[in-house]
Amino acid sequence: MNDFFDNNFPDVADLKRQAKKRIPKFAFDYLEGGCMEEIGVQRNRADIEAVQLRSELLKPFSGSDLSVELFGHKYSAPFGIAPVGLQGLMWPKSPEILAKAAAEKNIPYVLSTVSSSSLERISEVSEGNAWFQLYNPTDDVIRTDLMRRITAAQYKVLVVTVDVPTFGFRPRDIRNGLAMPPKMTISNILQMLSCPQWLLATALAGKPEMETLKPYMPKGMPTDQLAAFMNKTVMGRVDIEGLKPIRELWKGPLVIKGLINEVDVEAAISLGADAVVISNHGARQLDAGESPVEPLQRIAKKHGDKIKIFMDSGLRSGTNIAGALASGADFTFLGRPFVYGVGALGDKGGIHTINSLTLQLTQIMNQLGCKSVADLPRHLVS
Repeated sequence: MNDFFDNNFPDVADLKRQAKKRIPKFAFDYLEGGCMEEIGVQRNRADIEAVQLRSELLKPFSGSDLSVELFGHKYSAPFGIAPVGLQGLMWPKSPEILAKAAAEKNIPYVLSTVSSSSLERISEVSEGNAWFQLYNPTDDVIRTDLMRRITAAQYKVLVVTVDVPTFGFRPRDIRNGLAMPPKMTISNILQMLSCPQWLLATALAGKPEMETLKPYMPKGMPTDQLAAFMNKTVMGRVDIEGLKPIRELWKGPLVIKGLINEVDVEAAISLGADAVVISNHGARQLDAGESPVEPLQRIAKKHGDKIKIFMDSGLRSGTNIAGALASGADFTFLGRPFVYGVGALGDKGGIHTINSLTLQLTQIMNQLGCKSVADLPRHLVS
């Protein structure tokens, strides 16, 4: 199982096509969509695809090493699985599938606060190797209790997302009446019936809910009140003052996710953060927002010696991962590709997607004559 690779789906585009056939439209739209006119999604893709790399062919070369050390742990590859909310809506048990695959392949899996699996369950499945992504609660009682649970479950790394000060305006989700669990409209029911494998898996797994947040939700709360509850208690604008209590409470590595400019990175450094994720939330929050690639290059040059710099948003292939690393990232995260993988291949989708990306990145580094991830910036065509 650890080396599973399905030759019918060698790249992420193949996985996406298959997943689209197997996942109801309302759930696939949530995964695939951005905000407003989705121009930002296209910009993310165009900018990372524009990165070019230069080979060095005549020097002695004995092979490449993909491993990267972060926070005292040596990971097998320079990419991890980014937090994706409502994963269980898109494919049942996908958080467990992906967390287990990540642990087996020795890469990070980051559990979302709004996941369909509880933080305790994912800690168990990942054998204590998962990271936790936190939306800083505006309710102090909830924040304190969440931090207690995260610590008790022995998560090693905390990732605080700061780029969701308000819910993104996402037309696809509005048209679909997206809710968790899904609303039983005629359209949604027909979509579910058209995806029998998803329907059976969902029936066996049970209806998807935000398991980590369930203890804080009023019982029997209507789904149309969920957004208001989230905005009031769990999400909201996070400034540097709001991060200080978390830095004081959390004794392990702290990652600030969702930064896109040098000023915010400087603030994260002053806070004592251990890493930042240069990200625009997959272009799901601000359609006119800058894509991460160019800011990454500027920030890495200015602050790369002071803090670990990660990147997500728009990455779909080994080529994209190499481009981000060459642009100055110490590590990368991908979200949508791994959900495509599980949607396409079920329980085997996590392992397959990790193996596919690893094969791609290995070939690229060998072609470049690049022996280590740290050497990739030498190959950037500027």
